Amino acid sequence: MKALVLKGPNTPFELTTVPDPVPGPGEAVARVLACGSGLTIQHIKAGRIAATFPRIIGHEITAEIVAAGAGVTGLAAGDAVTAYYYLNCGHCRWCHSNLEPLCVNSGGNVGKDCDGGYAEYIKLPAHIFIKLPEGLDYKTHPAEIGVITDALATPCKVLKRARIKAGETVAVFGAGGGVGIHQLMMAKWARARVIAVDVARNKFDACRKAGADEVIDASAVKVAEALLDLTNGQGIDVAVDYVSSTSTLEAAAKALGRHGRLVTLGGAGQPFKASACDLLLKEQEILGSRYVTRSEILDALDLVARGEVWPLVTDVRPMAEAEALHERVERGDITGRAALLVSAAS
Repeated sequence: MKALVLKGPNTPFELTTVPDPVPGPGEAVARVLACGSGLTIQHIKAGRIAATFPRIIGHEITAEIVAAGAGVTGLAAGDAVTAYYYLNCGHCRWCHSNLEPLCVNSGGNVGKDCDGGYAEYIKLPAHIFIKLPEGLDYKTHPAEIGVITDALATPCKVLKRARIKAGETVAVFGAGGGVGIHQLMMAKWARARVIAVDVARNKFDACRKAGADEVIDASAVKVAEALLDLTNGQGIDVAVDYVSSTSTLEAAAKALGRHGRLVTLGGAGQPFKASACDLLLKEQEILGSRYVTRSEILDALDLVARGEVWPLVTDVRPMAEAEALHERVERGDITGRAALLVSAAS
């Protein structure tokens, strides 16, 4: 099969031929139609996230099952699938509680600790595959369907994690990023008032189209003060921080109103200070949110299947242009998400 192989961190892709994977007991193999090209896998390529090499990266797949190993049930050749990013065990207390991100026996991540979707075929433990629901035209839109597992599923989880309600004011930090812009979309879907916070002025129009009612240029103003001004001094109900630097987290915390909730989702993951007095007197909350559960992926897929939301994918390339595409991802030039087309639909 054709595959994009990384021989080491911060090296170019090698488009080469490698052996087709064969499923062992409990495993399945799928033919990859498309794979999302997000910032997480660019971090692996650039060496900012450690991985074992050589490696085939990529995890946001649209694929079709071609073979299943001994003992596999629930999957058959021709099934349309995507993949869960975490190599969770499927049988610990957390997995049985539908909290797979907290799995105590996790084997790592697809495309980091095992070969991923930048190849014509992918082999995974069978329970890592997730069947696509009826109503998704994955053959016509394989790139869009593949990125749902992160770009839309993560914001869907945040709606639930932060208990976002209609009429509340939600500020999204890093709103111009690949997931942030979809958070705008999902907050607007939830009928919230949505404020985009970013430094990328060239993405402000896209933020407004995605659902932002107001946009704050974080490079030009004091963000906390701007958010308080926009809420007549009352403060925002929810801050969702996809940057999670010390400055963004502290600005978000200062801008919270009564019963305000701050959600941090990785990014820089830096320490920050918040007012214990405000947390107490205003009954505020600081929440962490890891990657989504399988059920949250299914929720996001169902939203798209029902036509209620649609992922924003603005750059789709063939495998031969993977290097150029990742250069754009590294520079932050992508609006929404990018993806590679790997195989034609059957």
